[in-house]
Amino acid sequence: MATTEEHIDSGPTYAELLARIEALEAAASGSVKKKNKLTIIAWGGDLDRIWPTTILATTAAASGMESSVFFTFWGLFAIVKPDVRITGDNWMQKMMSAMNPGSAQKAKLSHYNFAGAGPAMFKRLAGDKQVARPEELIETAQDLGVRLIPCQMTMDLLGLTRADLLDGLEEPIGAATAIAEMRDAAVSLFI
Repeated sequence: MATTEEHIDSGPTYAELLARIEALEAAASGSVKKKNKLTIIAWGGDLDRIWPTTILATTAAASGMESSVFFTFWGLFAIVKPDVRITGDNWMQKMMSAMNPGSAQKAKLSHYNFAGAGPAMFKRLAGDKQVARPEELIETAQDLGVRLIPCQMTMDLLGLTRADLLDGLEEPIGAATAIAEMRDAAVSLFI
């Protein structure tokens, strides 16, 4: 059997490995650092969307996470004061507000609404199982420091003012700021 001389490649040198590590660290330094934070985009105003939104936001805050909820489009109606009914400056805005119940207390189910019987049954079941209602969870969220943020563009579109919304909310923001909120969050949800 003939033997051949093999050339064994010793691999990169220590200096080359060090240079690679430094390049990787430099590239990573430009990336976004994720915070222990939950950001939810609440676009749906149905009871079965508001409920999980408020449950997740309060659970995150109670477990030590920074938590924020950006209320936009139909989700904005969840943070309208319960006694506010018709809003807006023109007939289209007034019609939109008349078609939406406003407030988490008056929200309908997305399915099985049954002329209002569905939400009543759901709330009764929640009471029987000692599950807090969304309007209670919104108060709890505020107590826990959850940032409840209305969408300025949606407010303008639907003719809502700060006076129409619950007290204690953050200042309204736009989509660019909402995206910045999501950018550094470890968890971002769209509900």
